Amino acid sequence: MLVNMKQILKVAKENDFAVPAFNISSAPMFNGVMEKCEQLNSPVIIAIHPDELSFIGDSFVEMIKDRANKSKLPVVLHLDHGSTKEQILRAIRDGFTSVMIDASLLSFEENIKLTKEIISMSRPLNVSVEAELGTIGQDKESVEGGADEIIYTNPKDAKDFVEQTDCDTLAIAIGTAHGLYPEGFEPKLRINILKEIKQLVDIPLVLHGGSGNPDSEISEAVRNGINKVNISSDIKAAFYKECREVLTDKGVREPNVIYPRCIKKMQEVIEHKIKLFRSDDKLKLY
Repeated sequence: MLVNMKQILKVAKENDFAVPAFNISSAPMFNGVMEKCEQLNSPVIIAIHPDELSFIGDSFVEMIKDRANKSKLPVVLHLDHGSTKEQILRAIRDGFTSVMIDASLLSFEENIKLTKEIISMSRPLNVSVEAELGTIGQDKESVEGGADEIIYTNPKDAKDFVEQTDCDTLAIAIGTAHGLYPEGFEPKLRINILKEIKQLVDIPLVLHGGSGNPDSEISEAVRNGINKVNISSDIKAAFYKECREVLTDKGVREPNVIYPRCIKKMQEVIEHKIKLFRSDDKLKLY
């Protein structure tokens, strides 16, 4: 069943777990995500970046909505890192139940202004809104965007931002970067910042760009108030690494022969993330 972000994360916040948000850009990836989440009875957020939406097209979204509405799970269809009104409007017209407005590279005041405008457009249509404060790092391969330098979210600014915008959920910067971290780079989450923000705001908090962080850090972040974790690079890396292996056999050409192994490898990562976030077997709470 399709629900919005506010609905799905309310339960996660009340029960101290995080809902996984998996970025998908093809039917094999989407079906693989849904199959594994249904096996583990985990609520799920299907995240699609504007670049991914441009690639898969609006008609593909109809298939996602149909599959989600036939599922036993609560499913959110979420626009990830929308940065313009036009991108947000396209998602709303397509039937997304949640949108993210990422104005984190703007000034604090401009971020508030744009976020409020998006909320005024979205909320009457029962579409929830995620905002972002602080900047998340990026690597050159990432489509999700980010900044060359991480700017940690200021807890007092987070409080002011939430009070002024009334956003449904907030992505915060505590030491992560989009994409896969380069060899030798050791990320470190600032859990102290997360704890301060958690004390000051009463909405679900979101973690982006944690692909390279140790499981212990991600688990600690979930225990301390993160209720949504975005996963993109990890599942895509597993999927396409296996795809390259399959295609070493030059006689292989049928999608139904190529993709099952790729989906299985991706699903191993999905299962690991679901259990790490403690979202497995949470269907019973909805």
